[in-house]
Amino acid sequence: MKRLLPALTLLVSFVCSCPALAQQSQDFGHYVVHYNALNTNLIPPQVAQGYGIKRSSSRALLNVAVLKKVMDTPGTPVSALVTGRATNLTGQLRELEIREIKDSEGAIYYIAEFPVHNLESYRFEINVAIEGEAEPLMVRFTQQFYTE
Repeated sequence: MKRLLPALTLLVSFVCSCPALAQQSQDFGHYVVHYNALNTNLIPPQVAQGYGIKRSSSRALLNVAVLKKVMDTPGTPVSALVTGRATNLTGQLRELEIREIKDSEGAIYYIAEFPVHNLESYRFEINVAIEGEAEPLMVRFTQQFYTE
């Protein structure tokens, strides 16, 4: 399992560097929330197996990371209560089952899997509650998926 954690970190770095799967982020003052969604068939088989992720072009993965800003660093990973839902253009609502992943190097990711259809678009609403903060952080974005 320890070898899979760096692989997931590498995968997230790869996804974040691909223009077609561009990483998105939102700045909230002391915190930055990074998020993206991609088809699970893009995840290497050993990484998917290690985290119990079903690889398929008709399944998607939401990935969220929360960083506290620290001068002259990329930021410090922060634990949070992350909840979310996704609504497609026909109004079908999906409550996302988001789980936390912590790697041995201190990174923290929040992931959720869900089924998708070709050309289906989802509007995501991600709620990030950080302990000690009065208000949760709200991220909204839309993503279209391709399965063929």
